[in-house]
Amino acid sequence: MGAPFDFSGPDGLKKLDEYLATRSYISGYQASRDDLAVFVALESVPAECVNASRWYKHISALVGPSFSAPGAGIQISSGAAPAAAAAPAVVKKEAAPAESAPAAEAAAPAAEGEDDDDLDLFGDETEEEAAANAAREEAAKKAKSQKPKVVGKSSIVMDVKPWDDETDMVKLEECVRSVQMEGLLWGASKLVTVVAGIKKLQIMMTIVDDLVSIDNLIEDHLTSEPNNEYIQSCDIVAFNKI
Repeated sequence: MGAPFDFSGPDGLKKLDEYLATRSYISGYQASRDDLAVFVALESVPAECVNASRWYKHISALVGPSFSAPGAGIQISSGAAPAAAAAPAVVKKEAAPAESAPAAEAAAPAAEGEDDDDLDLFGDETEEEAAANAAREEAAKKAKSQKPKVVGKSSIVMDVKPWDDETDMVKLEECVRSVQMEGLLWGASKLVTVVAGIKKLQIMMTIVDDLVSIDNLIEDHLTSEPNNEYIQSCDIVAFNKI
């Protein structure tokens, strides 16, 4: 972006909005350090800044308690760096006092005199032992069921191609964004020239993997009626797990 924008007034946001009119990101085609730097410098983006607002919402969807930009190897975390974990305390176990020789000698004949038939190593489980085992199994099942499920998300860049040079690209983008479903969030977009006079729409989206199928989104929604009046086909350009 060159020199950093001054985001303290409406002029800075206006410049950012104009800059993002033809771009999906601050730099490149994936979220990077530049996007993070600009994002953390902003408190909010008003809706009238259409392009900046779309970009801000998309980056907001990517940012959580910690966010690693694809390929950037960076991480944003709130607060200071965690202190080094305290070294575990060393507990010295006292050696058991040696048994007195007379006591050991007295115990030896008793042990030798025991009948091996009285040792039941494989006896039946008592009712108390069975109840204790059942309680442990039930507690383990409950703990497993209460374990929070990890929600997988993906960041996707998709090309949406029109039928010809007479296709209304504004209407085409409206058709794309009109598709709404749980787990789908549309992001920034831009028009890219395919050949002279013909452009395609390149748009970002964030999906929850368990809720949204890309094949279903394209075949059953984007390229089916009534959207196929404007949309010829859709291609996935980039697919990154978040």
